Amino acid sequence: MKTSKSIYRFTLVGATLLLFSCYQPDVVMHTTIHGGFGKSCTREVSYSNVMSKQERDSLLGEHINGWSQPMPECLNINAFCKSETIIGEGDTVTTSFICPFSSIEEMCEQTPLQLNGTRLRSNANLKKHFRLFYTEYTYTETFYCVGDTFLLADTLYADKAIISYWFTGEPNLVRGLSGAEASQKLSEIEPLITRWLNDNLFKVGFDFIVANYDSIPNPPVSKERFVELYDSLSHFLMADAEDILDVKPEDKFREFFHSDAYNLFFDGESAESEELNKEFEKRLNIFWFNVPYYLTMPGKVISTGNGTLQPDGTIFYPFTGERLIPQDYTITATSRVTHIWAYILTLLVILLAIGSYIYRKR
Repeated sequence: MKTSKSIYRFTLVGATLLLFSCYQPDVVMHTTIHGGFGKSCTREVSYSNVMSKQERDSLLGEHINGWSQPMPECLNINAFCKSETIIGEGDTVTTSFICPFSSIEEMCEQTPLQLNGTRLRSNANLKKHFRLFYTEYTYTETFYCVGDTFLLADTLYADKAIISYWFTGEPNLVRGLSGAEASQKLSEIEPLITRWLNDNLFKVGFDFIVANYDSIPNPPVSKERFVELYDSLSHFLMADAEDILDVKPEDKFREFFHSDAYNLFFDGESAESEELNKEFEKRLNIFWFNVPYYLTMPGKVISTGNGTLQPDGTIFYPFTGERLIPQDYTITATSRVTHIWAYILTLLVILLAIGSYIYRKR
């Protein structure tokens, strides 16, 4: 799935310019569904960093018994029962948190992933279908949409199918197209997504300034007049820029209003500037979020939904913040556990029938 160049700039360059506080190392989540009569399961989250010897020694010195590396902000593991940290090859340090749950519902209540300090909401269920020779298990988990973090709806810029395809890959709008045709279609969609994100970030900044207008010393225009200039200021800022990161807001505001009064929102030092950066981060952190999801089912997997079966029998699902923008994100899988006892019983019945037939003949 191609991602907008502007979004890459927002997440990568923005991480530096906006002093990203939510650095996310390699985080992985693994859910194991156990077979049997109940609905027990186990969930594990782990994250890895490459650390220097000095950093490792520092951690070891602080935590002689049961030490761990700094926690990524996308994790909330308060309810998890067991943790361990190991140093692998190449100075890679991995910390894992593991917890068994007696039910699927209990596991969902303790979802270990969070965005902007709020736990991601999920709902899951496990359906079992008993047959004589096998039991079929179908697991479904849905993570709820976070698109309402953006004040301007994406459907104002493109229809729902286009938005869904861009962020999730479904429905596949390039099915049957040649490479050149697919590239052309993507080049038509990308400006729509870029404009949506640009407009949202501009609105975040504009609304923040309005809410804090009383803190501006000697503003060149009244608050009411500033609100009226929303469209004019937006067009002026973006007139010569493809995306909003190409804009130096302090220069543009000075040029538009002939005043430096608004610099306190962009100087990177004032309390207002820090708070505005946090507002931007709330939106950009969604694009930064990326937690590969692995699922282990009992028995043999017969359907992976939108996932990919791995050589070790686990199922991989790409789980990113972008997939939570247009709609809920659902993973589902089905597996079968063969009843060996049923085959043995059937064989015994057949042998008994054959034996009875031969006995009667004699």
